[in-house]
Amino acid sequence: MKKHTISLMTGISLTAAALTLGLSGCGASASGGSDDNSLYVYNWGEYIDESVIDQFEEETGISVVYDVFETNEEMYPVIEAGAVKYDVVCPSDYMIQKMQENGLLAEINFDNIPNYSQIGQEYRDMSEAFDPGNKYSVPYCWGTMGILYNTKRLEELGVPAPTKWADLWDERLSGEILMQNSVRDTFTAALKMLGYSLNSTNEEELAQARDLLIEQKPLVQAYVIDQVRDKMIGGEAAVAMIYSGEMLYIQDSVAEQGLDYTLEYIIPEEGTNYWLDSWVIPANAEHKENAEKWIDFLCRPDIAKKNFDYITYPTPNTGAYEMLDDNLKNNTALFPDLSKLTNCETIKYLGDDVDAIYNDMWKEIKAE
Repeated sequence: MKKHTISLMTGISLTAAALTLGLSGCGASASGGSDDNSLYVYNWGEYIDESVIDQFEEETGISVVYDVFETNEEMYPVIEAGAVKYDVVCPSDYMIQKMQENGLLAEINFDNIPNYSQIGQEYRDMSEAFDPGNKYSVPYCWGTMGILYNTKRLEELGVPAPTKWADLWDERLSGEILMQNSVRDTFTAALKMLGYSLNSTNEEELAQARDLLIEQKPLVQAYVIDQVRDKMIGGEAAVAMIYSGEMLYIQDSVAEQGLDYTLEYIIPEEGTNYWLDSWVIPANAEHKENAEKWIDFLCRPDIAKKNFDYITYPTPNTGAYEMLDDNLKNNTALFPDLSKLTNCETIKYLGDDVDAIYNDMWKEIKAE
């Protein structure tokens, strides 16, 4: 496999680069030009089979430059600054809503995406919550947020298997808990534990959630994102707040290595968020038609199946789903019945003023 231009750049460094370009008056894109045979992609880390990029380049003659980010909050200011111009980006639901409301997205020409027909209706319906009319986004992966636990380690600690978010406040789990290094995801656990909406805009409710997370912090080993995989596979923690798509990869790795423990996933009984990551095209994209070719290519069932096999996140692609083995299709932790997810919500963009409250409280938690 040839090596692609793939890099992990922090939000700070990318934003600095964008500002530098803007201040210089160059108005340059990520490439420094507008070559029609190029495509500049901005995606989450470990969120594509690299052979898919090879295949896209071979079939289309388009050269892909591929950068990655770790959080929605890291990605947004890069797109907002505008001097680093990406053609296609993969944010989450609430961030797509924020980008669209702030004029950062271009409407997609679905005539150029015939494979959109492969996206299941239930996922199009999910998209309506943050993209009314489904004008700006095409679903890529989806899932839930839950708790992954090491059965052997819990037995050693004398702690029963978790069933709810409140179990992550058990003092017997001190130093054994991994939480998401993401403000809205981590607030989800505390807000749901308190019986509130994960989209609460009530400052008193948010303060209660903040105080709960500060209370929990001495028990937390680390706030992580991609690192959760290695830590749980290595038996470094008993429990982890985790995206459902990570579950299958971690479980398979443990089994392949012949380790003497198993890892199980549950959706907490207080409820959680079900989320959707989708492809969007920034308003300043210089290769929009190439971006639409990219999205259409990724919606092709054989390509969506290849990506699923690699990243193990649930696919909204009906053709790819039908190609899966029955044991995967019937795995309700991986593919839960959306109609039976009680007390579950999609995270929404609540406005910049409310975002600021969440972010300020998150800083207080991390500073403790």
